[in-house]
Amino acid sequence: MADMVDTPPLAPTPAALGFLLSRRSRPPRMLGMKVPDRATIEVLLTAAARVPDHGKLEPWRFIVLQHAACQRLGALAQDRGATLAMDHDKVDKTASGFRDAHLIIAVVSAPKPSDRIPVEEQTASASAACLSLVNAALAAGWGACWLTGWASSDRDFLQTGLGLSASEALAGFIHIGEEQRPPPERPRPDISALTTWQDT
Repeated sequence: MADMVDTPPLAPTPAALGFLLSRRSRPPRMLGMKVPDRATIEVLLTAAARVPDHGKLEPWRFIVLQHAACQRLGALAQDRGATLAMDHDKVDKTASGFRDAHLIIAVVSAPKPSDRIPVEEQTASASAACLSLVNAALAAGWGACWLTGWASSDRDFLQTGLGLSASEALAGFIHIGEEQRPPPERPRPDISALTTWQDT
């Protein structure tokens, strides 16, 4: 087993647990123009890829959208909304969300043919990559948020704007940038009401 990589024995990491217990997404409106550089983004993507991936299929990929690309998608969202005769305020909110962004990473769900790993499980891995990317950005001191919205399921938008194939889907748009101000805390789930214990 010479190709096996030695890993240290598992040990408690209170700081990491504390981070997870207090993590909070930062809405795009609270992010500034400063964004991580390419080297930092590559580190964040490396962390995002360390998710459960049964069969080692890598059923996801990343598209790094910098400011000019975000503006292009904003214009496309405006055009698509008009074509679909959607509510103007809804369209404008989506379009401005792209136009105002300086960095968005699109996480693409890209299932691979497999007779062992169902598509649903591969899709779940792509969703895990979204959360992992948000957490990596937060842990690195950046504000981050995972968004979807109507554009994330509009096939014309995805194919024209991002070049997705017919077999791919958008797992999420991850907005990343410098935090301008901390968001207020919000109510959290009552874990006791959501948990069932079974001992037999």
